[in-house]
Amino acid sequence: MSDRDSSTSASQTEGELEEEVEGGGERHENQRDSQPLSLSDFSSTLHAVIRIKQKYQAMKKRRQDMGVRLGGPGLPTGAPTRSSPNIFTFDTLNPSTFPTLSSSSSLRKKRRKKKRVLFPEGGRCRATPKQEHSRAKYCLYLLSAIVFLQVYNAIENLDDHVLRYDLEGLEKTLKREVFGQQGAVEGLLSHLKEYLSTYVHNKPLVVSLHGPSGVGKSHLGRLLAGHFRSVVGETLVLQYYVLHHCPQEADAMQCARDLSGLISEMVKQAEEEEKIPLFIFDEVEHMHNEILETLWQLVASRQSNEYLNAIYLFLSNLGHAHITKHMLHNSSSISLTMAASGYSNLVKELTPILRNTLEKLHPLWAEADILPLGLLEKGHVMECFLDEMTREGFYPDHTNIERLAGEIEYYPAVGGHKYSQTGCKQVVAKVNLL
Repeated sequence: MSDRDSSTSASQTEGELEEEVEGGGERHENQRDSQPLSLSDFSSTLHAVIRIKQKYQAMKKRRQDMGVRLGGPGLPTGAPTRSSPNIFTFDTLNPSTFPTLSSSSSLRKKRRKKKRVLFPEGGRCRATPKQEHSRAKYCLYLLSAIVFLQVYNAIENLDDHVLRYDLEGLEKTLKREVFGQQGAVEGLLSHLKEYLSTYVHNKPLVVSLHGPSGVGKSHLGRLLAGHFRSVVGETLVLQYYVLHHCPQEADAMQCARDLSGLISEMVKQAEEEEKIPLFIFDEVEHMHNEILETLWQLVASRQSNEYLNAIYLFLSNLGHAHITKHMLHNSSSISLTMAASGYSNLVKELTPILRNTLEKLHPLWAEADILPLGLLEKGHVMECFLDEMTREGFYPDHTNIERLAGEIEYYPAVGGHKYSQTGCKQVVAKVNLL
């Protein structure tokens, strides 16, 4: 029931009560006029008037209290609240004329908004929402852990495979024993580390070292052969000297068949032992065409997995004229030790020239990574004398070493560099004459 309905019902009750009182009074007056009043009739009438008055006062007090609650401060104390019935019209209502309605509607809106708010302003949340945990997250964590362990195990296996060949020991040996070719040594070790990091390959590793006479090609091959014999075994390393194994050109076809059979046996043995064999071919410039054809078929073969896990190293002085000419004309931009940027520039400039020249000789070199070895300077030749004299038990006198190094033939000094024409090739012969 609304406020107007309550006030209307109260006014109607008051009117009925007044009519009842007036009617009662009239009836009592008519009764008094019609018949004489006795003491008992008077007392009962008095009691009825008193009860009516008490009811009237109680109802009046109740209306006053209701008016105070609903009527507001504008009504006088004790005045009954009267209101006329509402008449519906299409006229817009002015909120200022009905403050009670606007305030009540705003309260209702606030209550509705507060019901929707989970976290009241300026306070902590009354009830923290429960987060639903999905079981799929645990499966994802388990899968991530398994993948991590697999990758870690694969990396460990790669490290174990590299450690088997002791490439760190090989690096120390080459840097200590090979003079003036630090850039070429680093390039060769880079190829070996990349290839030996795994056992399964889709092609063999073919590296071709080229340089003038006496720059350390054969010495480098001997060091590699000795190291690999110590880590993979004597039977899985082949050093093939053409002038020694096949000196006659008439025997070239038979030499090619024997070489193919030998390589096949070594590869099968390496497959059984899960190792990678090493084949070193020195003096390739004297190699017959039949042998080159056989090696090309082995290197370029893509039909089977038989010859894919192997390392082929070719040593020759093919293209030495291009290397000598380039170093003499660009000596100012080449470092003393042929390392770092100096050697990288030499490789970038010489590799296209050497590859073009070598591919014209045979397509074998199209499958190889070419590494040029540069000329040796006088300081490198002195290091060769010092090492050889130490091996032979001579006292390493610096004056004597410089004298012996001066007896070697050199190219005219260019750019502050003095390159040897024969490298360290005559060092052993001169030390033996001491």
